[in-house]
Amino acid sequence: LQALAHTAGASGMDEDRLRAAFVLRLAQYTQWPAPIADSPTLTLCAAGLQPAGLEAVRALANRPVGSAQIRVKVLAEPRDAARNCQVLLLGQPDAATLRQWVMALGDAAVLVVATSPEAMRAGVCIALISEPQGMAFSVNHSESKRRGLSLAAPVLKLAREVR
Repeated sequence: LQALAHTAGASGMDEDRLRAAFVLRLAQYTQWPAPIADSPTLTLCAAGLQPAGLEAVRALANRPVGSAQIRVKVLAEPRDAARNCQVLLLGQPDAATLRQWVMALGDAAVLVVATSPEAMRAGVCIALISEPQGMAFSVNHSESKRRGLSLAAPVLKLAREVR
């Protein structure tokens, strides 16, 4: 994760691909409760992303996360997220829209990742933060635990902020 954070500037990797790579790594460092943990697929849902962001996320299809392979879905409505997603990547929505997505999930075991500055206040699990030198992230550990998710120690150690 730490190397990934500084990859963008050094390699010219664009922000959308870097964000998608972060989501993949974060998913790889997350443990879901059974029966999700035993599933052969892990569904990564995306909402509110620009076309380049969607393309970067779609490139993650069939990548491994533990013994599962990623399946990518694009969502338009919050109500579809709880039953269809294990990871939800939200683009740059405003705080009210973020809260709407988070509330629609209820207590579902979904790793919610957002790219908005308001993300932590809205109750997401992880907020990705673009910086001139790469990417950083903040973790809402209590929200992740409430959803039954276990984040590995490296995620917590490398986070800019843990709540």
